[in-house]
Amino acid sequence: MAPGTRTLRKDEDRAFAIERRDGTLRLGGDLLLPDAAAIWRELHRTTDGLNPGPLTIDLSRANAIDGAVTALIVALRSDLAARGVRAELVGTPEELRPLVQLYEADAEPPKQRRRRKPEGMVEQVGRATAGILEELRAVVTFFGEMVVAVVGLVRHPRTGHWKEVPPLLERTGADALPIVLLINFLMGFVMAYQSARQLKMYGANVYVADLVGISVTRELAPLMTAIIVCGRSGAAFAAEIGSMKVSEEVDALRTLGLRPFAWLVVPRVIALLVVLPALTMIADIIGVIGGLFVAVTSLDVTMRGYFVETTTSVQLWDVEHGLIKSVAFALAIGLIACQQGFAASGGAEGVGRRTTATVVTSLFALVVLDALFTVMFRVLGR
Repeated sequence: MAPGTRTLRKDEDRAFAIERRDGTLRLGGDLLLPDAAAIWRELHRTTDGLNPGPLTIDLSRANAIDGAVTALIVALRSDLAARGVRAELVGTPEELRPLVQLYEADAEPPKQRRRRKPEGMVEQVGRATAGILEELRAVVTFFGEMVVAVVGLVRHPRTGHWKEVPPLLERTGADALPIVLLINFLMGFVMAYQSARQLKMYGANVYVADLVGISVTRELAPLMTAIIVCGRSGAAFAAEIGSMKVSEEVDALRTLGLRPFAWLVVPRVIALLVVLPALTMIADIIGVIGGLFVAVTSLDVTMRGYFVETTTSVQLWDVEHGLIKSVAFALAIGLIACQQGFAASGGAEGVGRRTTATVVTSLFALVVLDALFTVMFRVLGR
């Protein structure tokens, strides 16, 4: 055996050899897990006292090698690099090369990223503009596919997912009823309570019914109910569809020959179009009752007088005013929530981002629509 070589043997079928000569460290034989401890000790003994400089690790004589010993060799290279020794693997047999390359790739230190220059104002404006245009393109695409789905359902009604509508009605309507009742009762209560002192000063206690009735039916009931539905159902719709999108369930629907828009969007929009006006009607009643509580307890107005004044001041158009708004609000919430859900990407983080965008965008749309309806009704003299 050549000087500097040491061979350890457990039995006649398994042996390894390690030799260092002239800047070359040669490993041969079977480099396997049962001998890993002995190989590690021998590697350290053989490379002890090396001076800084290059070293070649030759694996051309290796008959077999496994992941454990490969990891030891990679760890040895790291130790040698810390001592200034640049070790390089050569001569790896063809059949062993994939395993060695795999462990070498894992051991490579991450490349230090070059520090990017801060973006200038023009770059920021351009990037933001490109993002807005991309979002607008996605919105237009969504509405185009939505129109195609609606036309297809009109021509072939049986292709719709109509059995999904009743559960959606329960989730968006019945489950939201307690919070709708509480919020709108408190809104009527607060409106009446805030105006009680001023009304007493002029002896106009009974007119609290006019104030509460008109403000609730025209403005507060449809808007507050829509905000509640936006936070509950709109966010839920975006999260559901977004989760289906990132988990490729939407693609599975297409594979099965189903239209995702007709299957997912249309039932949800229909459910909101039915539920939101109904909840608005209930909110009108409970808001008036909230004002009644203050009128009876703080303004010495009888229940009969309060209801007579309410029926005198609140006309049918005031109720219709709120219902028209609620239909537009329902359409906006449903379409925005579903569009954001279909635009989700990037796993759970993307779904969360789109759910947040649904709530923010829907609230903005509700306020804009409310202002537009107010101006339009004023122009029409209603």
